[in-house]
Amino acid sequence: MFDKILIANRGEIAVRIMATAKRMGIKTVAVYSESDTNALHVKQADEAVYIGPSPSNQSYLKIDNIISAIDQTGAQAVHPGYGFLSENAEFAKAVKRAGATLIGPSPEAIKMMGDKIESKKIAVKAGVNTVPGTLGVVTSSKEAKSIAADIGYPVMIKAAAGGGGKGMRVARNEKELLDGLKYAASEAESSFSDSRVFIEKFFENPRHIEIQILADKFGNTVYLGERECSIQRRHQKVIEEAPSTFLNDTIRAAMGEQSVALAREVNYNSAGTVEFIVDDKGNFYFLEMNTRLQVEHRVTELVTKIDLVEQMIRIASGEKLGFTQEEVQITGWAMEARVYAEDPRRGFLPSTGRITRYQEPVTEHHVTIDTGIYEGGEVSMFYDPMVSKVCTYGATREKAIESMQTALSSYVIQGINHNISFLEAILGHERFARGDISTNFIEQEYPGGFAGAELTSDTSKVFLGAAIHMFLRDAERAARISGQVPGRERAIGSRWVVSVGDASYPVYVRMKEYGYDISYDKGLIVVRSSWKLGRRLFQGTINGKPVSVMLKSLDEGYLLSYAGSEVAATVRTPRVAELAHYMPKDINGNRKDRLIAPIAGLVQHIRVKEGDVVKTGAELLVIEAMKMENVIYADHDVTIKKIHIPEKESVQADQLLIEFE
Repeated sequence: MFDKILIANRGEIAVRIMATAKRMGIKTVAVYSESDTNALHVKQADEAVYIGPSPSNQSYLKIDNIISAIDQTGAQAVHPGYGFLSENAEFAKAVKRAGATLIGPSPEAIKMMGDKIESKKIAVKAGVNTVPGTLGVVTSSKEAKSIAADIGYPVMIKAAAGGGGKGMRVARNEKELLDGLKYAASEAESSFSDSRVFIEKFFENPRHIEIQILADKFGNTVYLGERECSIQRRHQKVIEEAPSTFLNDTIRAAMGEQSVALAREVNYNSAGTVEFIVDDKGNFYFLEMNTRLQVEHRVTELVTKIDLVEQMIRIASGEKLGFTQEEVQITGWAMEARVYAEDPRRGFLPSTGRITRYQEPVTEHHVTIDTGIYEGGEVSMFYDPMVSKVCTYGATREKAIESMQTALSSYVIQGINHNISFLEAILGHERFARGDISTNFIEQEYPGGFAGAELTSDTSKVFLGAAIHMFLRDAERAARISGQVPGRERAIGSRWVVSVGDASYPVYVRMKEYGYDISYDKGLIVVRSSWKLGRRLFQGTINGKPVSVMLKSLDEGYLLSYAGSEVAATVRTPRVAELAHYMPKDINGNRKDRLIAPIAGLVQHIRVKEGDVVKTGAELLVIEAMKMENVIYADHDVTIKKIHIPEKESVQADQLLIEFE
């Protein structure tokens, strides 16, 4: 067994690998870029080596820098995690030349499976079902149009060296095909230094289901069941679970056996994942094989009780698998939700900055959180926007979902925008509860983007009860302040008007031990809580149900978040509430004479020049943030007066980019 391993990665996956290594008594080495100097994975490693500037192509993707770190520390093995160099055959060869062991498959297997075109050819040879499409690289728009016409729209443009949803575009017509070719190739070049793309048939309403395999160096290969990864946005997985609600034992076995056959075809050893697309009739087709650990590996670990990182380390050190296919048991249900640094209410634009408050949920349920952030740390513009993974386990799917809802509602992350409210909305959706999902679920249920979950009567009661409780706790503290003017002491009334969003509720409040009974025209709300002033999370029970409500203080009242809904809530006396109707309302008008940066990032392309007359919907510029290219369009007809930034320059959110006449 190895004494010391180097982790050629960053963030939550580096921290997660360290946890298993330390449990096995293995020392760990972290590598870090300039912006990761104070990162969590650096703090938790036994040793750390600086490998270059913040951009990943100058640090985490620099093979020579990683090899130098191996030489400096004497690490015997390297775990690449996922992303970066994890599926780079040249890196695997370089590690071997340096006298270390890659905790992963052979360079030959990585090369064969890492190229999506070649892997598809190998899958055909191994007898694996494959998606209709080209088996070669698309080299021109003319060729692309011909292929698309033969396959039939819609088609999927995919990066040959892609992964993680990068370098993928769906095209439903010729214009989308030509635009998709351009952006898929550009993203692929930026993320993988390989702009090659190919085209496949796109299935309109499929499921994305993958099989986890493990293989040792002695010819033993097993599959560990499936993971359902159909909840996706822009081909990026959002929620995963194991097992799938859709598969039966027959389909599961067939997918598992084909996955094993594919692995054996390339003499695979280590952990790997074979991804399939599955139609509504149960027909399944090979998409790709990931020759690395998957982001969502935790859900498989929870239902099999097998630590995949440990198995990868043991296989790399020359051990045989300690179990057979017959001994693999799937018990219970596991769920994973990916928390991203992005703003769902602003079109999921990436969000960067310092974490001003970080508090993980404290729960009795089976909850695991993998993260690379901490309070006071920073989410960088240079890397992937995922900041943590929340995983839950239960005896049934319903229990796993319930645990996830409890965990997310009490997970405090402030200083950046994040997608927790969006995750809560999905988990509370009736279609998701039924397991009626596909890769188009988000597009179908949130076609105009996400503006918050529907405000139901139950969530309104939670907001009303939490607002009253917090307001009166503050009022009671104010009433106890000494030195108040005689005869003008603050008093706590019993009649109030609570505004929740656009609705107002006259209420009568009776103080009780640890809370209040609140009467209003629709019934009674019983609130009990030990909440203390200053806390950013209200926890307690409302009508006997445990709740966690996130809050931010406003100039008047609170901004409350619960179950995917977010509203402003205020508590006033009846007279003040009456007068509030006569107060002028703020009108938020967008300035039409300038373009402000909606996110921090790198200006990759400017599509206009000063003096241009631009029509609504035309491209203005492209900002790259967190490895994704975000196209900014004109939302009205404009004439370009002045461009304030050059291409290839970093910009901050809200920075002036372009002035219009």
